[in-house]
Amino acid sequence: MKTHDGKAFWMRCAGFYDRFMKKDNMAYKQMCTLMRPYIRNKTVLELATGTGLIAHELAHDARSIEATDYVPEMIAEAKRRDASSKLHFSVQDACHLPYAPQSFEVVVMSNALHIMPQPELALSEIQRVLADDGVFIAPTFTHAEMGLWARWRAEMMKMVGFPLQKAWTPEAHLAFLRANGFEIVESRVLKASFPLTYAVCRKSGGRN
Repeated sequence: MKTHDGKAFWMRCAGFYDRFMKKDNMAYKQMCTLMRPYIRNKTVLELATGTGLIAHELAHDARSIEATDYVPEMIAEAKRRDASSKLHFSVQDACHLPYAPQSFEVVVMSNALHIMPQPELALSEIQRVLADDGVFIAPTFTHAEMGLWARWRAEMMKMVGFPLQKAWTPEAHLAFLRANGFEIVESRVLKASFPLTYAVCRKSGGRN
């Protein structure tokens, strides 16, 4: 797809993605705990769900979750697990969504903006499908100010095909969200394999 890069990488790693992410299991559990008050009894869209780690964890709290990824192999892995009747998986491109305007009360996109060549396109679509008084939750790895060892790890990941596009600081990530039409409601940096900036946003000018 023209709006993405690295699709072949994610196709190859879909089968072992869950094992790879175990190192950040505590950070993901913390993220889910932080998200629960926002998604409880709400209609939720998750973009870049991968193998559905977050969607499966939160499905019972939401009214419904549409969990999507642009890699069919990831969605196939997500569907292998028993799922709540409130959870539906589908293959979708975050930059070209099929949903009507203001279809969802909450949109979640975890650790994906930094691997997209044009993340502003996804944010534009999120603005469109999110209710005016809705919430966008955007946790993102922000590794621009890491030490030498962590920077070396990031370079090694790029060499094996990991599609890293943006090297943001936490402040730069939040500034990017603001520049694309969002107000920051809550943010914090979580400890993970790379610093993970958790951000909760509303549309600029949206109702509180």
